[in-house]
Amino acid sequence: MILENKVDMHPQYSPNLTSDPIGWALPPWTRAEAEAVHDLPFNDLLFRAQTVHRENFDPNRVQLSRLLSIKTGGCPEDCGYCSQSSHHQSGLKASKLMEVQRVIAEARKARDAGATRYCMGAAWRSPKQRDMGAVVAMIEGVKALGMETCMTLGMLDLDQAQRLKQAGLDYYNHNIDTSERYYKEIITTRTFIERLDTLANVRDSGIKVCCGGIVGMGEEKADRIDMLVTLATLPEPPDSVPINMLIPIEGTPLGEAEPIEPIEFVRTIALARIMMPKSHVRLSAGRTAMSDEMQALCFFAGANSIFVGDTLLTAENPGEDKDSALFRRLGMRPTERETL
Repeated sequence: MILENKVDMHPQYSPNLTSDPIGWALPPWTRAEAEAVHDLPFNDLLFRAQTVHRENFDPNRVQLSRLLSIKTGGCPEDCGYCSQSSHHQSGLKASKLMEVQRVIAEARKARDAGATRYCMGAAWRSPKQRDMGAVVAMIEGVKALGMETCMTLGMLDLDQAQRLKQAGLDYYNHNIDTSERYYKEIITTRTFIERLDTLANVRDSGIKVCCGGIVGMGEEKADRIDMLVTLATLPEPPDSVPINMLIPIEGTPLGEAEPIEPIEFVRTIALARIMMPKSHVRLSAGRTAMSDEMQALCFFAGANSIFVGDTLLTAENPGEDKDSALFRRLGMRPTERETL
């Protein structure tokens, strides 16, 4: 018997998810519908997530991105999880904006190692006009290497977003971090609505949205579900959805946070895949604390993107050798680079 990669599924919306666990909900999602799917028996949840995944992606391909901190530390925001905040005593020293040619050289190394997307992050509340020329040059230089480009620079107004679009930026990352209810427990210097405003400016400029959140910050299950409902019910769901598992960093308010239970993390990945079937779901920060088996479950639940390299901005990340070994064991391969 030969099993095909594509699994047929019933396209109709089934409002009674509890009595019909194989029904397939279509947007718009409500909290009740999302929670009913989240709480399915684990095997049923993973079956549904893997089926949705196969309907939209090659289940054995993973998109590889590389992340570089182009300006580290000294951020005026007080995000409780972040070592780069000037409000916290993490021991991280602030740096100036990296030189353009150094950024391009690092991107070339990432491309040669198999990354198809290059993400550049600056610890700013929002970019200053004096830095925009260098930022534009970085985008243009990385694009010339044949890579997709992504940036995370803090809040953007519409003019800034349009300038980045004109430079050729493909993706802009701006996470909502958590639910609107729990948000104020993590950040007080920037509102939840301000984050949504930046996402609207990015979307209106024609740049693809990369937006997700962080779990394991002391939030409740309902907050994780509400975060995904917010993302799935944006005017357009994000093209890329990074799900981060908190890396507790000494000197930050969340430095001693209790880790999220692994099965609950996998449930969050599965729910993200089901609710946003055409988005890349990125298994982002926190992989150093995950076993190979936990990562394998996340891939089965629909994660199909990771960051490669030894560091993520300022945090540790599994190296390429370890990722390549895991991919070989799982029979998975990186997504091939498209001609841009």
